Amino acid sequence: MKKKKSNINDDIIKQLLDSIDDPKDLFGKDGLMQALTKKMVEAALRGEIDAHLGYEKHEKTGAESKNSRNGYSSKTIITDRGPLEIETPRDRDASFKPELVKKRQTRLPDMDEKILSLYSRGMSVRDIQSHISEIYGGADIGLGTISRVTNEIKKDIEDWRKRPLNAIYPIVYLDATFVKIRENGKVISKALYLAIGVNLIGEREVLGMWLSQTEGASFWLSVMTDLQHRGVEDIFIACVDGLKGFPQAIESVFPKTVVQSCIVHMIRNSLKLVSWKMRKELAKDLKPIYQAINEEAGLEALDLFDKKWGKEYPMIVKSWERNWDRICPFFAFTKEIRKVVYTTNTIESLNSQIKKAMKPKGGFPNDDAALKVAFLAIERASKNWSRSIQRWDLALQQFAIHFEGRLTMNDINKTRLTD
Repeated sequence: MKKKKSNINDDIIKQLLDSIDDPKDLFGKDGLMQALTKKMVEAALRGEIDAHLGYEKHEKTGAESKNSRNGYSSKTIITDRGPLEIETPRDRDASFKPELVKKRQTRLPDMDEKILSLYSRGMSVRDIQSHISEIYGGADIGLGTISRVTNEIKKDIEDWRKRPLNAIYPIVYLDATFVKIRENGKVISKALYLAIGVNLIGEREVLGMWLSQTEGASFWLSVMTDLQHRGVEDIFIACVDGLKGFPQAIESVFPKTVVQSCIVHMIRNSLKLVSWKMRKELAKDLKPIYQAINEEAGLEALDLFDKKWGKEYPMIVKSWERNWDRICPFFAFTKEIRKVVYTTNTIESLNSQIKKAMKPKGGFPNDDAALKVAFLAIERASKNWSRSIQRWDLALQQFAIHFEGRLTMNDINKTRLTD
């Protein structure tokens, strides 16, 4: 993408810089940049009232107008360089409603973004107030104002949670993490359910978040039902941990979905049963099972593992055998797809970022407060995701063959249009 050139003349910039004696005067509280911001804001406001009245100041047509200018009123707004006093133009019938700095607005829009950014990192309302005052030259923003800014995203969250979804998601990751919330005088842990979908053009998106008292298959059923109500008709592969009843909850709503158990969870659960001294060797012997070229080779590797470790750790062997139907689906695909379906690391990474944002809070006063921080953390994490999964075109061809009749070029084109 070609970078847009600035229209500002270099001579003008030189003149401005020549007007200051100390480089500190450029960005300081009363520095050149602050003065320029004041000039530009006031010039924009004068342009707005010109457009509102229909004539420029001192034009003859103004004498014939029913409405006219009525001086200025002073107000202080908070900017990212500190407090800034500006002169806002007025009109006689008080019908002028500026857009750049609205009536009763005390902050430029980028300040609201900074407040939300700090809030999304787990800072309390008081910490945000103190931080802004310290960084932006004593800028005074009340606790109530900060609370109002963070509360304004509640409608955004509701709209986001109810938004329509695509009809088809080749891959969906499902997992839950726990958050601490104060309820009836106690701090309790609640399960925050998350779903990340990979759409038909290979882009990841968080499909939703849900809060419940505990993690269980029954609530996962309601999650799947919600996805269906919002437009999801088919999921090819659902990647999950080993929660009992989880696959059945998915299949009751999406009966054609292949449920893939997270291999990383299987390995972790296996190693929990092993002494520290033996973990490295046992983990090495598990690799031939999940790195096998096909299911048959995987079963042969499991048999060899059983012969070596079965007597000492029979529960590990039984766990892999019992869950084999949920472990083996990824063997049907090439390494491009295996990489993205054999583990729920995608969603666990998101969980980690949400936990990091929530950690300074200790416990949230209510569900809404927890959901606000989670939503902002999701927004921030999503911005760092790459545009699409590598070699997704090849993966899509494999899906079309493996899930014959469930994927057409028309489906792909529809997704490209909506996204």
